[in-house]
Amino acid sequence: MATRSGVLMTAQDLIGRITSGEPMTVLDVRWQLTEPDGRSAYLAGHLPGAVYVSLEDELSDHTVVGRGRHPLPSGPTLTAAARRWGVCDGRPVVVYDDWNRAGSARAWWVLRAAGLTDVYILDGGLAGWKAAGGPLDTGAVEPDAGDVTLSHDDLYAGAMPTLSADEVDTVLLLDARAPERFRGDVEPVDPVAGHIPGARNLPSTAVLAGDGTFLADTEIDAQLARRGVGDAQAVGVYCGSGVTAAVAIAALTARGRPAALFPGSWSQWSSDPTRAVARGPQ
Repeated sequence: MATRSGVLMTAQDLIGRITSGEPMTVLDVRWQLTEPDGRSAYLAGHLPGAVYVSLEDELSDHTVVGRGRHPLPSGPTLTAAARRWGVCDGRPVVVYDDWNRAGSARAWWVLRAAGLTDVYILDGGLAGWKAAGGPLDTGAVEPDAGDVTLSHDDLYAGAMPTLSADEVDTVLLLDARAPERFRGDVEPVDPVAGHIPGARNLPSTAVLAGDGTFLADTEIDAQLARRGVGDAQAVGVYCGSGVTAAVAIAALTARGRPAALFPGSWSQWSSDPTRAVARGPQ
């Protein structure tokens, strides 16, 4: 299977695998901030054999308090969900979405944090699949139960690096939100506008090309250089609630640069009145 640094898979690669009949689990993780439930879009047309995954209900645990708007799920809960999706030990998983790689990057990060290594983001998402001539099916897919065993119960201390609110000043911190939210011009969701002091703005869309595919390594390097990120610097990423930050982390990981996630992100930070807030372009 041709992949980019074990993170991304092209539509042509996936089409070849599916056409040849090789075992593969495909997950549809459609989600947008303004339209968090992607099930109706999934039912109207999805990749053959793809199972719908709810970011809100299955890739987040809203019973957790004090850790932002999209707290990470627990390992046991995620294991049960992954088995419902048909995920099996030893079978690759490909995740995709239809909006700026947000849903697929969240699923990729969560599954990787839980210990699953053979999981890939479909580069270009649903649009890339269609552009490559991939077919679509309609209706729900009910897979056979999977048997996957995930090795981390606490994803906050799992296989992917994370930061707590007290640790964000130990790294060069990147904010993956839109520039107007970073500057504090607007804040449509969280209680306070602005950003974590010292953070630098790298919008998640800045690591994507116009067709929704991830930028090439040299272009990622250029984006980092514009923000003064040195080759040897430890990097952390946050966003509004830990979702779109995973897009930037996926891009950096594909480039060979690991980065830690602050899962609670701005929604956690801004809910604590004792935390300092910065506004403006820096």
